[in-house]
Amino acid sequence: MADQRLERLIRQLQRHTVVGLDTAVFIYHFEAHPRYLPLTRVALSRIQQGHQQGVTSTITLMELTVRPCQLGRRAVAYHYEALLVNFPNLLLVEIDRSVARRGAQLRARFRVRPAEALQVAAALTHGASAFLTNDHGLARLNPIIDIIQLDD
Repeated sequence: MADQRLERLIRQLQRHTVVGLDTAVFIYHFEAHPRYLPLTRVALSRIQQGHQQGVTSTITLMELTVRPCQLGRRAVAYHYEALLVNFPNLLLVEIDRSVARRGAQLRARFRVRPAEALQVAAALTHGASAFLTNDHGLARLNPIIDIIQLDD
């Protein structure tokens, strides 16, 4: 079963040169989630090796560092930030007016939550044709971007 999920993910990723990444991809990877680590390892390795360009936004930075900050583990939060900023072939996008406008359009058309709208808008604005997530609610965005689910 795991092998099938990995093969499916690789096939889906191979169709794209630029892939947006949702926060969950990084959380699962950094926390070594037993169900998702094999999948995130493949996705992030492909980006690191230059098979795809990855795109995520500063929303990922915020969401990724909340828990370490709550636990008083600022060093972990800084480490996560350093990993994001220095990750090869990963663009960490600031949320600017252009991304905010596109996010508003996505919210209006597809009724997605604000953070998700901004994440996908950042990916689209920077050329992504796919978005890797575990948020099944984003499947409604498939008409404009290929939503790739970690989970079946």
